[in-house]
Amino acid sequence: MLYIGALEGSVIYLSPKHVYKMTEKQSKQVDDESRKKYAEDVLIPGYKIRGNRWYADNTRESIRDETLREGFMQLGAVISKRDVATTSSKGRYLLKKQFAELFNPDLSNEVLKSLIVEWQKNNLSTGSLARIALLKDAGLDNEEGVLVQFPNKETRKLSAGLSSELSKAVIEEFATKFFEKPVVLWLSESGNKVVARDDQLAKKIGIEIDASVDLPDIILVDLNSTTILIVFIEIVATDGAITNRRKEALYKITDTAGFKRSEVMFVTVFQDKNSQAFKKAFENVTSNSLIWFSSEPNNVFILKEGAIKLSKLKTALE
Repeated sequence: MLYIGALEGSVIYLSPKHVYKMTEKQSKQVDDESRKKYAEDVLIPGYKIRGNRWYADNTRESIRDETLREGFMQLGAVISKRDVATTSSKGRYLLKKQFAELFNPDLSNEVLKSLIVEWQKNNLSTGSLARIALLKDAGLDNEEGVLVQFPNKETRKLSAGLSSELSKAVIEEFATKFFEKPVVLWLSESGNKVVARDDQLAKKIGIEIDASVDLPDIILVDLNSTTILIVFIEIVATDGAITNRRKEALYKITDTAGFKRSEVMFVTVFQDKNSQAFKKAFENVTSNSLIWFSSEPNNVFILKEGAIKLSKLKTALE
């Protein structure tokens, strides 16, 4: 939009074609005449742009629907003409003036930060603002490490990093929000470094904790009033997830201890739905398990195998 000048108040509108037909060679031609010519020529049927394309033709729908309509427009960064059909190849999108001002190269860092905060307050929901704050907190580097408080008020120090921040979120938020009486049975860091293990509790419930086995990052036990629930949790900062193979291997541990499979739960944890780790690992996450995002602490996502009666599903959503 900035390249062709499709800004609020302009007569030049962006079409998905302007995005998926852009080439590396064209992007380097930044004079006004070249940019105006590109904006006009792209809309001519059959016109070919020189150079290697950034995107394929079949990305048109995702650019239009996911990026523009469900992304920038929902955030108040883009507006569209109402008299152009959604499926039309004509341009219809403009970058809103207040959002476009954030890209002014003459702005100082302090002024830019102030304008960003103002734009966020004017355009983002309370939930979105909270999500941004959580993501910022999780991305902070703490050279002294990450201090985690267990449900029993004991503390452990983890090395600095996103994995540790996610482990902290699981133990301090996820466990206390979604379980009645959570206890940390096992906690490890990358490299199989054992941070905490409760051998006494493990022995009481018949769970054998063997560090040489491919255990997940966290094992919780919910000691609620009616039954014990074993929860295997994998932290995914860059790679890995609770896959079908790992689920079956972990089931062997609980099967041996005499637990019913209905008393076992599997959770894969990511920082955010937009993170590369989630996009990379999601397809391998096992069915009949949960996904939890630290950026959305009040929500859990269920991957259920098999058909569910809509009446039962409706009850679950209430």
